[in-house]
Amino acid sequence: MRRHSGPRGGKLNTKENKEAFKRLLSMLLERGGIKFIGIIFLTLIAAGVQVLQALYIRLLVDQIIIPQMESGNFDITPLFRLVLLFGLIFAAGAMSTLISARIMINIAESIIRDLRKEMFAHMQTLPIAYFDTTPHGDLMSRFTNDTQVLEQMLTNALPSFFSSIITLTVIIISMILSSAILFGVVIVTVFALIFAMRFIGGKSAVFFSAQQQSLGTTNGYIEELIEGQKVVKVFSREAQVIDKFKELNDALAHNTMMANRYSLFLMPIIFNIGNLQFAFIATIGGLLTATGATGLSVGGLVGFLQLSRSFSGPINQLSQQMNQVISALAGAKRIFELLDTPSEVDNGVYELARVCDDGTGGITECTECTSRWAWKNPETGELIELRGDIRFENVDFSYDGVHPVLKNISLYAKPGQKIAFVGETGAGKTTITNLINRFYDVDRGTITFDGIDVKDIKKHHLRSSLGMVLQDTHLFTGTVKYNLKYAKDDATDDEVIEAAKKTQSHGFIKNLAKGYNTEISGTASDLSQGQSQLLSIGRAELYNPPVLILDEATSSIDSHTERLVQESMDEIMKGRTTFVIAHRLSTVKNADAIMVLSRGEIIERGDHDDLLAQRGVYYRLYTGGFDDEE
Repeated sequence: MRRHSGPRGGKLNTKENKEAFKRLLSMLLERGGIKFIGIIFLTLIAAGVQVLQALYIRLLVDQIIIPQMESGNFDITPLFRLVLLFGLIFAAGAMSTLISARIMINIAESIIRDLRKEMFAHMQTLPIAYFDTTPHGDLMSRFTNDTQVLEQMLTNALPSFFSSIITLTVIIISMILSSAILFGVVIVTVFALIFAMRFIGGKSAVFFSAQQQSLGTTNGYIEELIEGQKVVKVFSREAQVIDKFKELNDALAHNTMMANRYSLFLMPIIFNIGNLQFAFIATIGGLLTATGATGLSVGGLVGFLQLSRSFSGPINQLSQQMNQVISALAGAKRIFELLDTPSEVDNGVYELARVCDDGTGGITECTECTSRWAWKNPETGELIELRGDIRFENVDFSYDGVHPVLKNISLYAKPGQKIAFVGETGAGKTTITNLINRFYDVDRGTITFDGIDVKDIKKHHLRSSLGMVLQDTHLFTGTVKYNLKYAKDDATDDEVIEAAKKTQSHGFIKNLAKGYNTEISGTASDLSQGQSQLLSIGRAELYNPPVLILDEATSSIDSHTERLVQESMDEIMKGRTTFVIAHRLSTVKNADAIMVLSRGEIIERGDHDDLLAQRGVYYRLYTGGFDDEE
């Protein structure tokens, strides 16, 4: 499992943050369209209202309060009119803020919905190698934690962020028009604010990025331990896994604490810089007003002070939202990293097509539901009947390009033959079946299917011709019938029952609470391991593929159940090319050919009797007590 030990450098991910922000902004403009333009317009109205507060104060002081104080004649009518006018203006500003917030929430939720859908759809296109190298908990964290913080930013922080930027722009223009000299005082404090935000915000970004990474790693470890609780308890490893979790949790807590520490530093610093700015403006503005050098009135000074307060407000908002924005950008980078992961490459041409006799001894494509299939080249119209002839010719393979797993593998499986692979763990047995499916591509050599290089067959069509029963059974949350029909959802109830009978699972299914309509969980905890494996075998039988791969398919079945299943399995494999990875040697005695692998090479081959006569590795395995039944 990959682990994150903490931030690595003071300016980590600065460029990536900018790229993620640009990408999010592009999505907002693209998905929001005219609605986003409306939000900007409404935000401008709300920002303009804040500027009008300064105008309101200046008019109140210069045209009502001071004149009436000087004349000694107090008339409430002008004050009432001014209050009523600006009350309507402020109400319009409040409505603009509410409407823009509602529109923004709708846009944000649609973006998150589409992102999740796009992430899930893209995940289905990724190669098996991605899932083999990416912790599942870390992948889940992208769908949950990362999208959650991004959603919070889009619905809360980002609207405030944009509103603050627009408001600041409008306020700055108003300040310059009101008093360029006093605005110079503001500029000095702005530089101090920018320095504080860049320095502290940059430090915070480092730890928020580390926090998201640590969160994914911790979630992955939790998921791994939940699945492996039996193993933990069997080997009394509770204390050790608690210590390991403490280490990961401490790293997560440290990164979270440091991220929030820096972000919390920012708010009081900005607040106090704002107070200093107010004091400087009041002092310098008071002197200018007293001397009358710039024509700045008392109302103008009070209005400018209001503008300076309004100026500090968006700055404070920016600082308060900064940690949320940075945290969301860290999550967005991880989401975009998933979306940018290259999809599985498929340059195949041949497709599966239903065929029937053309009346002259050949085959032709047809629409009827026949049991005959062919490989079709859409470019030429060529049809090659699917027979199940699979051959390896001098195949080399390594997962990392460095350490070989298979070396110079050559073998063939004629249509209808049963080929078995035996050997020690790590010999390369499962790797061979992964190459047939093109979960990985060979480094050297070729694999052909009915004379066609598997690289020339479209992956979806290649895999549609193969049925596979894995050692690690995986059932899905739903009914027993749903799981049996998973690969053939148009199967009839009679076909489902027939497949269950052939694989000896009909008996226990009838005894379940609701029979075939019994709900089971995705973890299959409500079934025994053997029953789950029987359902997996039944699923493959119902699929009825021309080629079947059994990866230690009976390893989870007890000896008594195995005897029942073996006869059915032999019947299932008739007329179908079958590759069997054997755990119990008794299950492969009737194989047409048995390949004994060691360290990625075939060291012996032949049928059961031939290999016993050779008195080599197979003989020692078979007679040395490795077989459960011998």
